[in-house]
Amino acid sequence: MTNKIENFTKKFLKESLPELKSGDTVRIYQKIQEGKEKKSHIIEGLILARKHGKEMGSTITVRKVVAGIGTERIIPLHSPLIEKIEILKRGKTRRSKLYYLRTAKGKKARLKNESFKEVLAEEPTVEVETPSLDATKEKKEK
Repeated sequence: MTNKIENFTKKFLKESLPELKSGDTVRIYQKIQEGKEKKSHIIEGLILARKHGKEMGSTITVRKVVAGIGTERIIPLHSPLIEKIEILKRGKTRRSKLYYLRTAKGKKARLKNESFKEVLAEEPTVEVETPSLDATKEKKEK
């Protein structure tokens, strides 16, 4: 029974998801439709929690404080409405669920930054030959 379910849901899983952890600051591009127009809505905030691992129903909870009011959204990662996810910063955490940040204020609501390097696509380097000084002198003498 579970093999049939796994085979069916495997088609819908996204392959190109970045490695998301709690404490990351992310920017999520979500498709929305207003009337006949299709737009891209940007959600930016701190990941408080990631649930359900790598399965079809995996979600992240994203929190952002705007004008002193905290807003949270639960976003399904494998939804077809999610265009892309960018990681802006990576915070150093010792917990997997950061629900304590809901009540924290001031400096206690901040996370330390972790060194973060994510190479999206490496461009091949092209070596350019520069003429040596001897070759330029020979051209001037001619």
